[in-house]
Amino acid sequence: MLSTMEETTYSIASSSYPTKKAIIKLLTIHLFLFLSLHVSDVGAQKQASSSSLELESCDGVFISYTLVSREKEYPHVKNASKQAWAFKAEATLTNVGDEEVQGWKMFVGFQHREILVSADGAILIDASDFPAEVGNGTTMVGSTVADLKTAIGTAGDLNQMSAKIDIVGTQFGLGVGATPMPKTITLQNDGFKCPAPTRKASTMFACCRKDPKVKAKPVTKTKYPPRRSGDLTIEYDVLQAFQNNYYVQVTIENKHPLGRLDHWNLTWEWPKGEFIYSLKGAYARRKDPSDCLYGSAGKFYGDMDFSQVATCQKKPIISDLPAERSEDEKVGKLPWCCRNGTVLPPLMDKNKAKSMFQMQVFKMPPDTDNRTAITPPMKWNIDGVINPHYQCGAPVRVDPSVFPDPSGLNAISTAVATWQIVCNITKPKPQQNRCCVSFSAFYNESAIPCNTCACGCTDTRKCNSQASPLLLPPEALLVPFANRTVKARAWAKLKHLHVPSRLPCADNCPVSINWHVNSDHKEGWTARITIFNWEDYSFDDWFTAIQLTKTFDDFEDVYSFNGTRIPGLKTIFLEGLKGLNYLAGETNGTYAKDPRVPGKQQSVLSFTKKHVKHFDITKDGFPSKVYFNGMECSLPPIRPHKSSGHKSSISVIALILTAFLTLLLI
Repeated sequence: MLSTMEETTYSIASSSYPTKKAIIKLLTIHLFLFLSLHVSDVGAQKQASSSSLELESCDGVFISYTLVSREKEYPHVKNASKQAWAFKAEATLTNVGDEEVQGWKMFVGFQHREILVSADGAILIDASDFPAEVGNGTTMVGSTVADLKTAIGTAGDLNQMSAKIDIVGTQFGLGVGATPMPKTITLQNDGFKCPAPTRKASTMFACCRKDPKVKAKPVTKTKYPPRRSGDLTIEYDVLQAFQNNYYVQVTIENKHPLGRLDHWNLTWEWPKGEFIYSLKGAYARRKDPSDCLYGSAGKFYGDMDFSQVATCQKKPIISDLPAERSEDEKVGKLPWCCRNGTVLPPLMDKNKAKSMFQMQVFKMPPDTDNRTAITPPMKWNIDGVINPHYQCGAPVRVDPSVFPDPSGLNAISTAVATWQIVCNITKPKPQQNRCCVSFSAFYNESAIPCNTCACGCTDTRKCNSQASPLLLPPEALLVPFANRTVKARAWAKLKHLHVPSRLPCADNCPVSINWHVNSDHKEGWTARITIFNWEDYSFDDWFTAIQLTKTFDDFEDVYSFNGTRIPGLKTIFLEGLKGLNYLAGETNGTYAKDPRVPGKQQSVLSFTKKHVKHFDITKDGFPSKVYFNGMECSLPPIRPHKSSGHKSSISVIALILTAFLTLLLI
């Protein structure tokens, strides 16, 4: 007597034209066996059987997540919310539709402060390396199986139709017997729509179908996962490969309208002991041959002169060359190199939105056995001076980059292999900004200074890092913080304001921006923006950006800067006029006793009131976000008010009017 599996297979094979129902039935049995082989307990196998039944009605991509096990970790603590638990889980994707899914992307909405230690079968595109904090969820792409083929094209081969991810990690909270599950799971490929997942005990699953309302984009057939978009991308292009070394070209490209790098430093970690023999278009910050001489490289390359090696560090720091080395025959002569580490937004200059360098990398065993065995660096990170903080994902292999043929003929050449690293801008954590904003207005005599410790505090022995900053007379914003104490105390005494015994600490920001509401009339309003540079060095090609979520459409003009609207971000992009895009550094005062003078740039912006109903200058006249050179600046939590104990400039008129009426009555 034939088994159920054999009967099903026989019935399909004996039919000349198998029905879709028969194929789905076979796939259901395959999937059940596939899941059962990787699930240890009986209860989980029942859940796998339940999800397999759901597969029969699916005609798209079936996704699932199963919590396999959970065990309490050390240290054991009484606070349940702080208790760590080791967990194992499995995520699966199965294509039961009639179209191949290239470069699948699955989002798992973790919500219990999870830290992933490994995810076999996938790469986290929004984390640099393991262990990875994914408490707000993470997106995965395939490493071993990048594409999900169809049953029709593979004769029902589940190994080509499905992908499985074995997840190991740590999660926090929830007591014994709980079943911590993600908030959601979804397929993030364009054109697919996923319902809210169905949950049954420790399993959740959903059928993601093609959205008929979405017009399918033309898909280019690729061998590897398609290139991804991001705020900043890095391409690792292997140009030549030899038995024990290879030449690689690294290209950094800024794709965010507010992204920027100044004096960039690029770091990574070599996974197998590789080292950089030579560099062109960039240089290593530390050139020390000892790591090679006394390490495995010294044993393997016994006759090599390591004094000529660019760097032997496992975690090298690479920087761009200065402009004067751009024509150097040995280290220069590369497009987009040698700009002192400046990468501008494409909005300012598309040609300066890239940076490039080349290097020769020597490999270590076992990669020396095969010239095409190349392992890219891991744990990528890039930063600048006063620029956004970027979080870079792991390198993902993509189709080789294409270049114009160096012969000049109408031909193209391709890289040996290419990996892509995607970096995205993250919001600065509290007290980790590099710029801050102060607010003032014509209707209030006090200025609201930058937040206390907005850019961090290293020494809080003589000041209070938690206290709110003291209100100031507007002219006090023009002097360094060290020279404001006397003015702040005098102003507090004049305005009857409380002064704590332990004064608040400074903002410690190298750049501050003052937003001053200048006027408010029936047809519109104006604001003045002043940028202060408190550092000794200057900023070339600086820019600032103002996000006005409510009044963006009413922006009219800016009078001594260049202004550009960015509608998608509801942001006004401001930069210096040609020849005036230079923000000088701080200088000494006229006399030795005078305070130091910051570098300044200032302009006035005008707005109408056509698009805002019930306009309120105290709320609508202030930005929701401010950026300097791509870095989001710290904003005060309050705005200047017309009341609440603050004397308005209008009150002076009221006093004069009262005095005039009194004289008339006398």
